[in-house]
Amino acid sequence: MTPAKKSKKTMSDEHKAALAAGRVAGNAVRRYLEALEANRPKRGRKRTADSIKARLEKVNAEIPTAASVRRLSLIQERNDLERDLANIKEGPAPDVTALEAEFVQHARAYGESKGISYKAWREIGVPAQVLAKAGISRSAG
Repeated sequence: MTPAKKSKKTMSDEHKAALAAGRVAGNAVRRYLEALEANRPKRGRKRTADSIKARLEKVNAEIPTAASVRRLSLIQERNDLERDLANIKEGPAPDVTALEAEFVQHARAYGESKGISYKAWREIGVPAQVLAKAGISRSAG
């Protein structure tokens, strides 16, 4: 048996444009949501490099005189602090205004095409004022 030949169908320019517009809108929404997630405030006191270094000094000073079980806990804490210090991001949070502007431009059409409600946008963390700028109302979805 010979494999069936695939027929070459060409897409219309309108179809190609619609696909491209969908990619642009999807990318704008994805980038904004990722920026929101990355910059979401954490609970509790913010840990800085200085606060981690200070705690690391206290832990290192306590390790030599600690009982064996306590020393084990301190060693683990030291390892955790060193990892946190290596991973900490210092400096101001990145500016998301450009991502927000792009999101506002595309979010309504994207949400309508995907059936995304106002409540879903809010639940994922998009501020109400950003949804208002995008023209997404509470009655959407």
